[in-house]
Amino acid sequence: MSANFEAKKVVVQEITDKLKSSKSVVFVDYNKLTVAEVSALRNKCKQAGCEYKVYKNTLVRKALNELGFKDFDEDLNGPTAVTFGSDETNAAKVMAAAAKDYEDKIIIKSAFVDNAYVDKAGVKALASMPSREELVAKMLGSMQAPVSNFVGVLNNLVAGIVRVLNGIAQQKG
Repeated sequence: MSANFEAKKVVVQEITDKLKSSKSVVFVDYNKLTVAEVSALRNKCKQAGCEYKVYKNTLVRKALNELGFKDFDEDLNGPTAVTFGSDETNAAKVMAAAAKDYEDKIIIKSAFVDNAYVDKAGVKALASMPSREELVAKMLGSMQAPVSNFVGVLNNLVAGIVRVLNGIAQQKG
């Protein structure tokens, strides 16, 4: 085996591991970006908890095929960047925002979310969804509101009783 073949095997294993550990993976065409724009995009990805990488299409295709996914073969043509996300929506949000910011320089191809192929329209839908943390915060807020309202009612009730008792004590005293 040549050293080049072994190196490619290592890269395919790295991609496979990242595909398995990521909650979402977005594929984009980045052909017209400048080096400075790619650098800025990498920083935006890092801030959002994502990782932006460029691999050879054949290696990404091999990693996906090893996992049993052949739906991406058409998308893995031409310059392709891969964004690995730590949750289901952050990679899609960053890439959708980048597609708007760098008009016609970034074209969303597809995504790999929850072990399934997601087309371009699906990626845009993912980008518009709130993240898991936002959903949990909203749910906890809506669950907490009735409890805090109940506590407020009880406080008012207790305060009312104290005022009545205080008034009675003042009349007798």
